[in-house]
Amino acid sequence: MTVTARGLTQASAVAAVIAGVLFIGVQLGHPHFDAQSIQTTEVKVRDTLKVVMCVLSLAGIAGLYLSQVRRNGVLGLIGWLVLSLGYLLMVGMTFAAAFVLPTIAASDPEYVDDAIAVVTGESPVGDVGAFATVIQLQGAAYLAGGLLLGIALLRARVLARWASALLAVGGVVTVALSVMPDAFYRLLAFPNGIAMIGLGVSLWLSQRETSREPATADDLAPVR
Repeated sequence: MTVTARGLTQASAVAAVIAGVLFIGVQLGHPHFDAQSIQTTEVKVRDTLKVVMCVLSLAGIAGLYLSQVRRNGVLGLIGWLVLSLGYLLMVGMTFAAAFVLPTIAASDPEYVDDAIAVVTGESPVGDVGAFATVIQLQGAAYLAGGLLLGIALLRARVLARWASALLAVGGVVTVALSVMPDAFYRLLAFPNGIAMIGLGVSLWLSQRETSREPATADDLAPVR
């Protein structure tokens, strides 16, 4: 099988769409998050899917940036790097939620409840150590990266402009929803999830349009 730049870009488009679907899907009907529910099979499955979502998102946003490197410019580069940092930290947090916190929930439920409180924007009762700092850094990188990359994609005028704008303003919506009750907190995934789906579809369609044009040497050259 020959791996080409066009094929990798199309794969990243699919990854972005699946990530957006998972981002929204895992939040639908999500049970209340606490030291008891985190031990259930349902929540473990949801948290495992969140890990998959983060990994696919990393592949997706890489394709969004790299498909139009020149048009996205320095702003796009910074946005991509910062948003990638946010997703990398999110991988760690979701991995901990799926495979670490459930194992200590029975012996130390107070710590698990405090860790969950930090994640959901509430005030913990006890000390959760560096966990709180990592969560704050993740949130800042996620919001700033989405804003910068969204603006860069919007300025590039290649992918769907509505989806690019939604990625950019999704951070503002996220901040507003984060201070609301748990039922509203679950809506955090919707703006960015929809944006990822829209951008992924747009990237796929743009590659189909490109495929109808005469192939260049760069398009057909194997990736080494």
